[in-house]
Amino acid sequence: MTDTRRRVKVYTLNEDRQWDDRGTGHVSSGYVERLKGMSLLVRAESDGSLLLESKINPNTAYQKQQDTLIVWSEAENYDLALSFQEKAGCDEIWEKICQVQGKDPSVDITQDLVDESEEERFDDMSSPGLELPSCELSRLEEIAELVASSLPSPLRREKLALALENEGYIKKLLELFHVCEDLENIEGLHHLYEIIKGIFLLNRTALFEVMFSEECIMDVIGCLEYDPALSQPRKHREFLTKTAKFKEVIPISDPELKQKIHQTYRVQYIQDMVLPTPSVFEENMLSTLHSFIFFNKVEIVGMLQEDEKFLTDLFAQLTDEATDEEKRQELVNFLKEFCAFSQTLQPQNRDAFFKTLSNMGILPALEVILGMDDTQVRSAATDIFSYLVEYNPSMVREFVMQEAQQNDDDILLINLIIEHMICDTDPELGGAVQLMGLLRTLVDPENMLATANKTEKTEFLGFFYKHCMHVLTAPLLANTTEDKPSKDDFQTAQLLALVLELLTFCVEHHTYHIKNYIINKDILRRVLVLMASKHAFLALCALRFKRKIIGLKDEFYNRYIMKVFLFEPVVKAFLNNGSRYNLMNSAIIEMFEFIRVEDIKSLTAHVIENYWKALEDVDYVQTFKGLKLRFEQQRERQDNPKLDSMRSILRNHRYRRDARTLEDEEEMWFNTDEDDMEDGEAVVSPSDKTKNDDDIMDPISKFMERKKLKESEEKEVLLKTNLSGRQSPSFKLSLSSGTKTNLTSQSSATNLPGSPGSPGSPGSPGSPGSVPKNTSQTAAITTKGGLVGLVDYPDDDEDDDEDEDKEDTLPLSKKAKFDS
Repeated sequence: MTDTRRRVKVYTLNEDRQWDDRGTGHVSSGYVERLKGMSLLVRAESDGSLLLESKINPNTAYQKQQDTLIVWSEAENYDLALSFQEKAGCDEIWEKICQVQGKDPSVDITQDLVDESEEERFDDMSSPGLELPSCELSRLEEIAELVASSLPSPLRREKLALALENEGYIKKLLELFHVCEDLENIEGLHHLYEIIKGIFLLNRTALFEVMFSEECIMDVIGCLEYDPALSQPRKHREFLTKTAKFKEVIPISDPELKQKIHQTYRVQYIQDMVLPTPSVFEENMLSTLHSFIFFNKVEIVGMLQEDEKFLTDLFAQLTDEATDEEKRQELVNFLKEFCAFSQTLQPQNRDAFFKTLSNMGILPALEVILGMDDTQVRSAATDIFSYLVEYNPSMVREFVMQEAQQNDDDILLINLIIEHMICDTDPELGGAVQLMGLLRTLVDPENMLATANKTEKTEFLGFFYKHCMHVLTAPLLANTTEDKPSKDDFQTAQLLALVLELLTFCVEHHTYHIKNYIINKDILRRVLVLMASKHAFLALCALRFKRKIIGLKDEFYNRYIMKVFLFEPVVKAFLNNGSRYNLMNSAIIEMFEFIRVEDIKSLTAHVIENYWKALEDVDYVQTFKGLKLRFEQQRERQDNPKLDSMRSILRNHRYRRDARTLEDEEEMWFNTDEDDMEDGEAVVSPSDKTKNDDDIMDPISKFMERKKLKESEEKEVLLKTNLSGRQSPSFKLSLSSGTKTNLTSQSSATNLPGSPGSPGSPGSPGSPGSVPKNTSQTAAITTKGGLVGLVDYPDDDEDDDEDEDKEDTLPLSKKAKFDS
């Protein structure tokens, strides 16, 4: 059996004056050759590694606190503490330390290592102790002056502390306090305030234990009510005895635990409310007070965790339908405070704390509480839920997936959270913002685990989109049934903005799940209805959502956008915004500029063919004219496939067009009917292979001449645009039916039916249905121009051309909405 007497936790004091837990192990003392002396050794109980090796220096000041703590400083600003499980082990090691330093084990501090002046050293030799004045009413002023004069000197502070300890002086001072209060001696009470405040600044655990004892603590607080700087005394004791009530929601049987809770609350109150805010020079003088509270909290949480009956009764009453509402509210508030208390613990202790709560069934209990009507109870339960999500989101995800096998969607824990977010009555939606943050943590793939046997990301996202996403999007779908939002008040707009923020996060971090959901449920069209909102922030949220989708440069999304004409709401918003130079204007232009710079060919063609008439007069930026030039270059390549194919033959290297690699799961999801032909493989007719060199080089020279002519024409266009602000009429594109018929016939000649990416191919998720076409089976080499180092694949030309073919079957009135 392990020797629990020697079991300790090692703590170090960090820069924020908080104790950091360095681990748990067993302490021993022995001679270490390397350190040339007796040393304290702590080996970890988990793996036996060395947690601490500290030589017992003869001049180091060791302090024993609360019977189970030994604290000392290794060097400047590096404090160490050993917290023993049992008092006997602490006493045993303390005796070893005192033996090395030649001290009596009955003392609580071996010595102070201080920098003293020669004068102080002389005083130390001549007067070994500090003599305190007799504790009388008439000498209170003298005592106050003595305490104040001792604080600046570490040596005098030490002597004063020893004198106060040895003579039981604090209790005598507190007796004088009662006399002064009975006599209403305000001057004496002011002196006592200064004395007690000075004793706090001595920073001695032994003095704190006397002052914070059950019989003394209320009198100490009473002394601190009479601040000379205030015209009227404070009423701290009245608050603690009458206003602050200790409620035992579950009876605590351990008297030691109950006394520790009372003491910690009062000491925390002294630190936060009673003591004046310490100055820069006094701040470090209260470090022992911080330590006293910290170790008390660790003890309280540990004692409650070990009391299984207490926690069992707590959760049983929480979930019992017979528990009345007032009692349940008290239970939830206790659990919330208990979780908040745990945040002061070190990571190891906090892990043990939440594991205990999880084993006791905290998540099923929260599910029951969140389903209740009481708003205050639900609010407290939400705070508890946030502690759990921040601690371990995987634990929460595992629970909700397990409960989905037994319960309906309506009562799932995550759906209850979403409903509370949607139904938040706060005008500022404070609770909804908090819940949205928790949901984002739960659906964030970055904190999901992946093991050899299961992938949490795949399982949980599949569950979320099947059981929860419809609840999240319900308010969006309900409010966008018409061409403009049904409800456009401020609170609804705020809520929809939160929903859009979460959906935008999903577009960025999820793959085929969100893509499939958006396309099948027509989510983007619904979102763009919000572009007509009178609230600019909501319209911008909708635009940001579309911008995130376009930024993925995914042809499945692009085909969906073109099929439903989803640039129409954006162009309308742009035109309605007029000439105002604001965020809406800049954001829309940036989106079109992205399409131009990234050369997204399908979207470029779609925008120019359908919205050029509406945008051609925008001349304060070159974005739309640049899009038109891209489109014309694309048309030229389609008209001259032979010339363009020569460039692909001369290239030495081929690169993929898009650096973003899809996940294997996404490939399987979207490309299930992929043809045997490898993506990007050029199909060359036999006749082309037999051409001689002259046949090849002649078109190349013609191509170079045409390219030079084209570049000079583009420069001329830009020059004219800068001078006149309008584009030359010769570059306007007519959208007459005759032109489109020619485009259709050309695209039909190069279309490969059933190509993997074509919108009309059977089984393609982005296609609502294929339209039969009589197309030629002859395939020409069609390689698009673009950025240097990029190569395009014949399938993409066929996709674009087939899209144009499908668009030509639509009514002309729809295509020319902006022509009128």
